Amino acid sequence: MSITTVPERLSNFIIYTDGNAQAGVADIQLPSFEQTTETVKGAGLAGEYESPNIGHFQSMKLGVNWVTVNGDMLSNIAPKVRMFDCRGINQVLDKSSGTYQRIPVRVLCRGIVNKSELGKMEKGSPYDASTEMEVTYIKVEIDGKSIIELDKLNYKFVVDGTDYLADERKALGL
Repeated sequence: MSITTVPERLSNFIIYTDGNAQAGVADIQLPSFEQTTETVKGAGLAGEYESPNIGHFQSMKLGVNWVTVNGDMLSNIAPKVRMFDCRGINQVLDKSSGTYQRIPVRVLCRGIVNKSELGKMEKGSPYDASTEMEVTYIKVEIDGKSIIELDKLNYKFVVDGTDYLADERKALGL
């Protein structure tokens, strides 16, 4: 299999909270997927290893860094579930044709903002303010195709169309 495209960069991005475009966002730190694990050891094994609890993940955080403190940032502090819709455009070079492609990327996160830092006031400088959300739902789409979806509250973990928690939901009567 030959690789015909070269992913080059995130060309641009925007973030929406509950459907409203957010002004003054500097950058976004996307969540990490870290499965919960337990050490497996005992007779018949030549050592030990970490085994994942399929579909179960550690705490996940979405970080939004702001250029300045503003109303958009501050309204996210309200203690209610928020939907952060992060949309970007990947620039990809097609080696065979010598043309560029623009591939949309979307990371949709739902959860509650649990930390807001107002940053530092310094003349002529950005505040470096930040918002941190505890993610309970995340969906990643590339070029309109759902690649991964994790819903911690509803026992759903789908990767490339396979729901790895479907049997668990059924067994639990959910």
